[in-house]
Amino acid sequence: MPPTPDATAPGAAVPDRGRADACPGALRLHTADDGGLARVRLPGGLLTDRQALALVEAAEALGDGELETTSRGNVQLRGLAADCGAELADRLRAVGLLPSDTHERVRNIVASPLAGLDAAGNADVQAWVRELDARLCASDWAAGLSGKFLFALDDGRGDVAALDADVTLIAAPDGPALLRLGRAARGRPVEAGREVTAVLDAARAFLDALRSGGRKAWHLREVPELLPPGTVPLPAFAGAAAVPVGVLPAAGALPAVGVLPAVGALPGGLSVGMRFGRADAGQWRALVAASTGELRLTPWRGAVLPGAPADRLPALAAAGLRTEPGSAWERATACTGLPGCAKSLADVRADAARALERAASEAGASEAGALEAGGGALPVHWSGCERRCGHPAGQWVDVLATGHGYRVTVNGPATTAGTPAGVPVDVTNEEMAEAVAEARRTTK
Repeated sequence: MPPTPDATAPGAAVPDRGRADACPGALRLHTADDGGLARVRLPGGLLTDRQALALVEAAEALGDGELETTSRGNVQLRGLAADCGAELADRLRAVGLLPSDTHERVRNIVASPLAGLDAAGNADVQAWVRELDARLCASDWAAGLSGKFLFALDDGRGDVAALDADVTLIAAPDGPALLRLGRAARGRPVEAGREVTAVLDAARAFLDALRSGGRKAWHLREVPELLPPGTVPLPAFAGAAAVPVGVLPAAGALPAVGVLPAVGALPGGLSVGMRFGRADAGQWRALVAASTGELRLTPWRGAVLPGAPADRLPALAAAGLRTEPGSAWERATACTGLPGCAKSLADVRADAARALERAASEAGASEAGALEAGGGALPVHWSGCERRCGHPAGQWVDVLATGHGYRVTVNGPATTAGTPAGVPVDVTNEEMAEAVAEARRTTK
């Protein structure tokens, strides 16, 4: 998890980033209580089988033997020795996972993982991913971006458009794509063939504004003068029937979330989940064995295997990966917690796992069905301290360790049913499962 949170609530004072961000990378390791942490950027979450195996082998030889996916579809290795940096870099370069030493932390690109696999999207954005990555690495100025600056390439289904990226490109059903800056509620059309150029121009304008104003900032939303009103309303997204076509919430709010990939067999491939984004070497090798040559890691800590047949699901389930939709584990995340993070007040993953297993065992079929991706249940995130590292965007159930239990709160805007947000409930570990399940039933 990142060592420093960076969320800025709409309307809050713009922070003055008086220092460089401490975001870890593949070359700059973060020191955690369980050893060094390396974050390997994977634009669009894309991995070949060879690259996936190289990551597994690096984790076994240099770290704790497991890999951790992040909320940006990247991969982290933990438990690394302080002197392993050079060997790790050599391993990554050998398989094309480190194309630029100077730009490796700025390759933060998320993309719709089902793009091109079903009929829900308007474009196969993987071509945009590859072009944007190549041009970022070839642009000297881009090395000045923060390691937290995020690009999102949405194929029109509205999944990654809701991830609070700095620059979002959304494929439209007819006509030009739309470019969204920060949390703006409106976008501007982009000429066909210039989509990636428009994205890069927006990022460069951000850096130019910082230099001219003598400021430091990590995100485009922290420079309000770069966020003029758009001229074209963003379209409603798939799965967001409550939002009329052409209308979005007020400026500053996130767009409605479209349908996220459910686990199991999907049109065009398979989708699996990892508990809290962690998977051991055996599970990663099972993913490779089930794939047809490519893996796409999702920002929701899962993986899509394009073209993989449904008969490979039993082997993935036997390896301990989530393959059945509709469980309490759907859209449940947690920070590292103890013992990996000294700032944490609890072993949040162990506590969260117990609560989720209890919820799963007690939930009836009707409640389980409501927890499918894109259904009515809110995402939930366990945090060991006030930093809330890795929490979801939009509305979510915040489960915060207090040192003597947990505080459960529905964060984000008030729900359409009028349920107030931000009303905390303090619970013991024994009471947590019921409190979390009740909070997640809040209707969006």
